[in-house]
Amino acid sequence: SAVVFPKKIATEQQSLMLVKRLLAVAVSCITYLRGIFPESAYGTRYMDDVCVKILREDKNCPGSTQLVKWMLGCYDALQKKYVSPPWLCLQTVTECYHFKFKYTHNGPLLDFGSKDKSDSTITCADTKKASILLIRKIYILMQNLSPLPNDVCLTMKLLYYDEVTPPDYQPPGFKEAKDEGLLFKEEPMYLNVGEVPTPFHLLKLKITTEKQRMENVDKSILKQRETAEPLQVCGVSRDDPEE
Repeated sequence: SAVVFPKKIATEQQSLMLVKRLLAVAVSCITYLRGIFPESAYGTRYMDDVCVKILREDKNCPGSTQLVKWMLGCYDALQKKYVSPPWLCLQTVTECYHFKFKYTHNGPLLDFGSKDKSDSTITCADTKKASILLIRKIYILMQNLSPLPNDVCLTMKLLYYDEVTPPDYQPPGFKEAKDEGLLFKEEPMYLNVGEVPTPFHLLKLKITTEKQRMENVDKSILKQRETAEPLQVCGVSRDDPEE
């Protein structure tokens, strides 16, 4: 069925469902446009007037089935409010897709129509506009990045809020990580792709990729932040004290 935007986001559960669907669309678009899985692993859906590919379990493609299980594990942690920022990472540490979630009990975080954030309110129209813009930016970026290596593999990593997450909690499909970060062999470039607010959640997508892979991308479509360090470990953003 189509990814339908609710006319009103009045409850946290409605917001959570929308965030889950948007995460599924974003991850599916990234893996589809980067050629990670075959065509048979995707179904076609519509997000308003935007045609999107949605990852599904394909018995002929074990990798897609595994990623679907990871996504269900993400949903479990997200629903319990344990998850901080999950990473969708290429094992060669060539590209890293960093999804960040925030939960709020204090109402909206962003108002698209006003510069005064103190009296901001988030409408469904704001959420819908931000969601479609995020997906369109993903499409533009994925189609302009340099091709991936033939032997690329994919992994996903979840980070938690330690103060609320039980020490023995592991969502379905995940195990405890032994390493603390991901190291880029080449000079990385950081891109703030976009963010989608609801009255209860805030979803952000940031991408880190090797700088030379960005040569064909129109920089005006994305906010970029370069680093002078030749090696960088992905982690929590230094420019956001709340995370």
